[in-house]
Amino acid sequence: MTSISDEQTAIIRTERGLSIAGTRITIYDIMDYVTAQYPPKFIRGLFDLTEAQINAALAYIEANRADVEAEYQMVLKEAEELRLYYEEKNRDLIARIAAQPPKPGEEAIRAKLQAAKAKFKSQP
Repeated sequence: MTSISDEQTAIIRTERGLSIAGTRITIYDIMDYVTAQYPPKFIRGLFDLTEAQINAALAYIEANRADVEAEYQMVLKEAEELRLYYEEKNRDLIARIAAQPPKPGEEAIRAKLQAAKAKFKSQP
């Protein structure tokens, strides 16, 4: 583990990558919301972080923007490769599940879900 903070070990490198000390939250988790321009207060609440933890994460990202961004892009690429791999590996299972009729009493919720999916796909 590598220490990356002045006063205390706030950001550490683990087997999962750069993480907020004392949590399983990676800098890459935070980057998803930073790149989407969510406010720090929202990110803090979403991950149940202390103010010191979110400030340390955001300060680290800002101080090491190029390196963090490069690692983040690698993480996104690996995640997409894994998604495609498992989608292909489970194609038959996914198709069988999708073809099953809804369980009794779930027709309304399935219709609502299908409408939401259609609306999402129609957005530019």
